Amino acid sequence: MKRVVLVTGASRGLGASIARIFLENEDIVYVNYNHSKEQAEELCQKYKLAIPIKCDVSNEIQVKEMIDKIKEEQGHLDIIINNAGIARDSLVEDKTKETFRSVIDTNLIGPFLVCKYGRSIMEQGSIVNIASTNGIDTYYPYSMDYDASKAGLISLTHNLAVEYAPLIRVNAVSPGWINTDMNKELDGGFKKEECEKILLKRFADPTEIANVVFFLCSNEASYINNSIIRVDGGSK
Repeated sequence: MKRVVLVTGASRGLGASIARIFLENEDIVYVNYNHSKEQAEELCQKYKLAIPIKCDVSNEIQVKEMIDKIKEEQGHLDIIINNAGIARDSLVEDKTKETFRSVIDTNLIGPFLVCKYGRSIMEQGSIVNIASTNGIDTYYPYSMDYDASKAGLISLTHNLAVEYAPLIRVNAVSPGWINTDMNKELDGGFKKEECEKILLKRFADPTEIANVVFFLCSNEASYINNSIIRVDGGSK
């Protein structure tokens, strides 16, 4: 029986890589997007089991409508991957309450809403939240809103694991730097400095993170629960 999977923020970057690995294993995948409709539809055209679905995860009404649509079309949901996230990096003095809150709303409130409503159509299964080493011990003052959101997401993961046990496993993956389109714009000198902090001396390929996410949702990971899996190439 095919699993039904929801991947938020799946139109590009890490989310698209995660969606692809499930699709290549013949799962039904709802490819969530907010603004990147063209990219989401392009991905879905390549896979017959991919279904694009628009939703701003920070909007409770839209999240509920998204879950209702999945229920109507599939009857249930087996896997949730909370990947949607934004960053609003800036000098601390330039941050505003509104921009800070927008990061928290998408990166933390969003996963809470998706889990709250998604749980109602899950009999059993797996939830994986995409956190970050920024939420553990990698701190950048210009990203303090992003860092705080990811630390909160790790805490949310622990609480949901307790709440949803024993039928639904809840884990988080905390990547370090990843070679995504967004990070291609990084200053060359800064990127070189960051690579020097990584034992493997490079950023991750998105598929390397996606492979871990897929494993956590597999039967081979059936006894992994309430865990935060760090995937950062090793740090000094």
